[in-house]
Amino acid sequence: MNKYLKKAAALVAVAGIALTATACSSSATLVNYKGGKITQDEYYKELKSSQAGKTTLANMIIYRALKQQYGKKVSQKEVNKEYNNYKKQYGSQFEAALEQNGYTTSSFKKNLETNLLTVAALKDIKKISAKQEQKAWKSYQPKVTVAHILVSKEDTAKDIIKQLKSGTSFSDLAKKYSTDSATKNKGGKLPSFDSTDTTLDSDFKTAAFKLKNGEYTTTPVKTQSGYEIIKMIKHPSKGKFADHKKQIDEQIYQSMEQNTSTMQSVIRTVLKRADVSIKDNDLKNVLSSYMSTSSTTTTNTAN
Repeated sequence: MNKYLKKAAALVAVAGIALTATACSSSATLVNYKGGKITQDEYYKELKSSQAGKTTLANMIIYRALKQQYGKKVSQKEVNKEYNNYKKQYGSQFEAALEQNGYTTSSFKKNLETNLLTVAALKDIKKISAKQEQKAWKSYQPKVTVAHILVSKEDTAKDIIKQLKSGTSFSDLAKKYSTDSATKNKGGKLPSFDSTDTTLDSDFKTAAFKLKNGEYTTTPVKTQSGYEIIKMIKHPSKGKFADHKKQIDEQIYQSMEQNTSTMQSVIRTVLKRADVSIKDNDLKNVLSSYMSTSSTTTTNTAN
């Protein structure tokens, strides 16, 4: 799965089968073929005995419980905004990316909505303590502005650093060597970011935060993209905790979202509040993996 679509599905994954049949008996014909037919009863029996069918039912229950409890906190406007962000990011490749990952426009939007609902549940159920905030504050870095030069080879990066030391301007070298087409003609300048940013490589951020205004990295920084030379343009003082509380709380919640046991606990609480009653005895245990306190199963929810 593409890393960006994978990120959108980190909390939830939309199942590809709709469990629309009911538990009541029905001999209505779904399919005719030469010499026979498939009835609703037969289809339902087959579907509910499969793991895919059971997972889909669990996902339907979880989505509807989340929607009932937190639907007022997630608007369609927010869902559309998330959707349009991904669409803009992929450009002309967006439709192909959806298809490759098994999504339709509708199912991907439902996925994004469920992500937002799950985060709303997390923030309601798991409250942040002052101790957590103070721990995060120790490592927090305010927004900095840097420029960078990205190249594919370490030797090239070392040569650029030599040219910087000899007095060649960082901006000129970025235009000449950087493989980042989005920033090279801007002297390598990147949008401002703080330590809560999840789009940048962690090694990149660590190296950047060590720099003072005007300084650049004197050894190449190896990242997933290649080799980087980073220059600090603006590194403000840390300031007061109160000025950054909102960003720090978001950082803590983002960390919680990546913790399987924490999110399992959130979904378990949502389901207990929903007081779910499953009428078909063969499907009584479809939520067992979510309700067990010892389970480490990754949370999956859908429509």
